[in-house]
Amino acid sequence: MQVDARPRSLQVLILNWRDLTHPQGGGSERYAEEVAAGLVARGHRITLFCAGHARGPAEEVLPSGVRVVRSGDRMSVYPRAAWSYWRGRLGRPDVVVDVQNGVPFFARLWADRPVVVLCHHVHREQWPVVLGPRLARLGWWVESRVAPRVQRGLHYVTVSDASRRELVELGVDARRVTVVHNGTPSAPATAVTRSDRPRLIVLGRLVPHKRVELALATVAALRSRFPGLRLSVVGRGWWDEQLRRSAADLGVEDVVDFLGFVPEADKHQLLGQAWVSLVPSLKEGWGLSVMEAAAHGTPSVAFRHAGGVAESVVDGVTGTLVDSDAEFVDAVDRLLGDAGERQRLGSKARVHASEFAWEDTVTSFEAVLTEAVYGADRSG
Repeated sequence: MQVDARPRSLQVLILNWRDLTHPQGGGSERYAEEVAAGLVARGHRITLFCAGHARGPAEEVLPSGVRVVRSGDRMSVYPRAAWSYWRGRLGRPDVVVDVQNGVPFFARLWADRPVVVLCHHVHREQWPVVLGPRLARLGWWVESRVAPRVQRGLHYVTVSDASRRELVELGVDARRVTVVHNGTPSAPATAVTRSDRPRLIVLGRLVPHKRVELALATVAALRSRFPGLRLSVVGRGWWDEQLRRSAADLGVEDVVDFLGFVPEADKHQLLGQAWVSLVPSLKEGWGLSVMEAAAHGTPSVAFRHAGGVAESVVDGVTGTLVDSDAEFVDAVDRLLGDAGERQRLGSKARVHASEFAWEDTVTSFEAVLTEAVYGADRSG
């Protein structure tokens, strides 16, 4: 009889440029920490390394049991990761998870352990929006040319079939890319009453590529048709002041609520009150906000070409996908004016959201880590 020599638990190092308490933390950070917490609950030991910030100490252990080490800033976090590893501050992990948010940590070059790359989506469209032309070209060159070559043969995890296809287009071996979807956050047990007045919501980080300006323009175009219309902008980010100026320029500052970060209970209350969730983002790996809204029976409007949202939104079933800004406004117009259609889409959205559980996400991710560790001789 063959005896399984695998240890009862793995020591895992996760490298992510931010954590969930970071002022610009978002869906990528939620995914990493949900997976990390789930792995700890199964007996694994997890260290998360990320950039430092004013809201978090240099080191702490979260209530979930995840150890968090913070060092560096947006750019220096990358060399700090290698330096901290070499100094022994991050322990001796069995496997390293390199979260590639456009640029990876290139852990393969300095960590003498198996490496799994977690990439939510390819940033092709986002580089020019966030950076100037030269830096955008450099970033895209690193992501599209350098990273696939340096990381050739490694295990990859991504969160949608759309992102998997994009990685394969960059030269990543399709056989080594596993799709592990986001789970859907559990909605509070307390009942939420739908607003009796037309209400929209946009949820996410306030950064240029989320294109919240389109949500503001949508309100400007439709407010005369729907008296009492309001938009809740939930999230924080460095683009906040620009968005407030845009709201003033459009003359909608009186009907837009910039709420910043809100507690989980308040967020779910807002999602449940909303008639429609707006997802004007240029690109998403999956669309966690889509599923958070769907859990409350709130349909979403998003762009067909925006990556994973074309999977988190089932067009015509749980929400609406569009191809242009004009179509976006028209789709919101139709949903606000058709209570029966909103209810139909919302009911299907709730069912769709229930099919994605974080427990399943953790199970699938754990399997990838196990393969990376015990099949390491086949990874190069």
